[in-house]
Amino acid sequence: MRRNVAVIASICGLLAASALGASTSASAAPGSAPGAATAGVPEGWEEVERGDLEELLNGSTLSSPAADVGAQADFEEGPLALQSTVTELFVTSELSYTGTNTGALRARSDWVYGGWEQYYFVWDEETGTLALRNQGNGLYVAVEKNFTGDRQNLLRARSTGIGGWERFRLYIETDTGEYALRSELNGLWVTMEYNFDGQFQYALRARSAEPNGSWEWFDIYEVI
Repeated sequence: MRRNVAVIASICGLLAASALGASTSASAAPGSAPGAATAGVPEGWEEVERGDLEELLNGSTLSSPAADVGAQADFEEGPLALQSTVTELFVTSELSYTGTNTGALRARSDWVYGGWEQYYFVWDEETGTLALRNQGNGLYVAVEKNFTGDRQNLLRARSTGIGGWERFRLYIETDTGEYALRSELNGLWVTMEYNFDGQFQYALRARSAEPNGSWEWFDIYEVI
């Protein structure tokens, strides 16, 4: 299957350039069993496997005059940008946040040419899962299962390794071409919290039972 998306030639915006060091501790959670989050996928959604994404992204590019692509291992794809279909803004890792908020993911940027907004997808052939590595700090995105309240299951780019908390499955809606991410840890779908305010407005959390609403939908672009 092939997704038809118009090529975006340029994007205007400003990037907050401050980047403090993020936590380098890997997730302590044990790995989840392969295939733990494969049941209950709604009709019309198909899992994207390693090797499919390059074809699906054909023509879905963002042209950058200063993109740091570099030579990547064959199991990595990127750099990629994720755009919320609701806010039409790109997912950013908040590397200037401090403490346990460092690296929180939010769909809030109209700029995509900084490392905060760029991710590499790291595929695991054995389990069929993928991990997201942020370009800005080189760390993997984890689902913070042990957080409470509005931060429970918050996505943060803060892990040095890939365990159960860092594994996701990627799906595409075959009619609309929108993408959705599902956490392998808890089997829930990544949601953009549109109604949050303050520093967690548009935060990403793995907390939805189904990708039925647009809060769970994303576009994916290759940054070139």
